[in-house]
Amino acid sequence: VNLEQIKAAQQLLAPVMRRTPVVASRVLSETTGFAVSLKCENLQRTGSFKPRGAYNRIANLSAEERAAGVVAASAGNHAQGVAWSATELGIKSTVFMPTGAPLPKLVATKAYGAQVHLHGSTVDEALVAAREF
Repeated sequence: VNLEQIKAAQQLLAPVMRRTPVVASRVLSETTGFAVSLKCENLQRTGSFKPRGAYNRIANLSAEERAAGVVAASAGNHAQGVAWSATELGIKSTVFMPTGAPLPKLVATKAYGAQVHLHGSTVDEALVAAREF
């Protein structure tokens, strides 16, 4: 990844991602002996930084790729990021999740617009199913 790509992603994401604060952590700083700050990506719509990468990738698909929709495998945060990003961009998303995925993550992924398939007991098994799909 080069500086041009980073700047392009920043420009693309600025209108759709929340600008999250960086806060100093006194406890972690005292524990480690170093200044520690935390980037509060838990304040993003899906609760993590995952939509940043998902949105950037999906937004840069060709028209033909967009028409085919996107497919992902994840047990939670990435699934939500892909589902939210695809829906924001008007693209169909299909997400494969392991059967033991946390219920709140499963419900949220569906609520963000993905068609969800439960497959296997691990993310690796869900990934195999996603690739076959």
